Amino acid sequence: MSKPSIPKGTRDFSPVEMAKRNYIFDTIKSVFRLYGYRQIETPAMENLSTLMGKYGEEGDKLLFKILNSGDFLQGIDVETLHATPLHATQICEKGLRYDLTVPFARFVVQHQNEISFPFKRYQIQPVWRADRPQKGRYREFYQCDADVVGSNSLLNELELVQMVEEVYRRLGIAVVLKINNRKILSGIAEIIGQADKITDITVAIDKLDKIGLDNVNCQLQEKGISAEAVSALQPILMLSGSNAEKLNTLKQVLALSETGLKGVEEMETIFSLIEKTNVKMPVELDLTLARGLNYYTGAIFEVKAKDVQIGSITGGGRYDNLTGVFGLPGISGVGISFGADRIYDVLNELNLYPSNSLEATKLLFVCFGSEEIEYSLDWLKSLREKGVCAEIYPEPAKMKKQMTYADAIGVAYVAIVGSDEMAQHKVMLKNMATGEQQLVSLDELQKIV
Repeated sequence: MSKPSIPKGTRDFSPVEMAKRNYIFDTIKSVFRLYGYRQIETPAMENLSTLMGKYGEEGDKLLFKILNSGDFLQGIDVETLHATPLHATQICEKGLRYDLTVPFARFVVQHQNEISFPFKRYQIQPVWRADRPQKGRYREFYQCDADVVGSNSLLNELELVQMVEEVYRRLGIAVVLKINNRKILSGIAEIIGQADKITDITVAIDKLDKIGLDNVNCQLQEKGISAEAVSALQPILMLSGSNAEKLNTLKQVLALSETGLKGVEEMETIFSLIEKTNVKMPVELDLTLARGLNYYTGAIFEVKAKDVQIGSITGGGRYDNLTGVFGLPGISGVGISFGADRIYDVLNELNLYPSNSLEATKLLFVCFGSEEIEYSLDWLKSLREKGVCAEIYPEPAKMKKQMTYADAIGVAYVAIVGSDEMAQHKVMLKNMATGEQQLVSLDELQKIV
């Protein structure tokens, strides 16, 4: 029999690894709640009509499609079956969600009469992409999203920046937040005479970190953008200086683009709010940041870890009319997504997990017979009522076997119960880190653990 395996781009997580992941999830959740975001969940699969056309041509290719249940070829003739391409909706009507933002937009429209605007929600759920697996890139991974819809205020962008700073401060990861504005990119496309190619331009320059400037320029020309336009784009993308200097230069470059100047104005407001609220995390205007998703219309964000070579660990932006494609126009939103799997990899590489985040069981009772087990059960009940995570080795066994188990699950303390301890109404408590042992009563034990 062949050894079982899992699909490429997916991972199993052991109890220790899940303790680490839950530390990440709990940290992010606590910050979301701190800023007034409330939790929802949506199904793992959505109708393909919900998903298709929202992520651009490249995103659509990465959707995992689900075959219709039962006889999915029923009603399809042989000629249609061999035709190229076979329309996906004929054999699959559903797909696994690609992100949490589009399902959220669907949720808002479907439940618009049940929610109050502005609506602030967070979601922590897995998403799936038919991508090529590599370091930091998986086919199944968790996103931790926070979005607010029904408000145009740039205070929402400020709060997202503050949330990013707080999450990574708590996790101990040094980061830099890159920010840009899709209106600025649209203005640049106008100025170089390629307004109709804005999607091609953003998709290409979004790959700058991955494939380099020369390859980006090649892709731009392959998409029909003239060599003159590509040449005009270079000094804008390579713009240097402080955030204020870059914005001042852009005012001159985009003087003839109303859309571009609106983007500059929005960025000036956001940077002013960041400065006034004393955000200490580095925030940089990066004109090469495009984020290839079609639905972004305003400010866009990406967060990079300073000390680990990995892709962005957080990203997001403003979308003015994502709900419009589902029949509810004019509802602006802005959101951000923390990539839990990449954060997990960063924390592992930097070994930044606090030791207390990895403990599951605090105390294990070691017993040698039925009387000792019965004695320990009363203690266990009292300890658990006090919120102490405690367990008992479930059957009499040699001391070595029980202590090996205690080491394997990483308990902090072991309570040894024998006839002498029971006679004194106590247990022998062993500190697994120091090896120190002491005879303690139940009250004394509760104070220690």
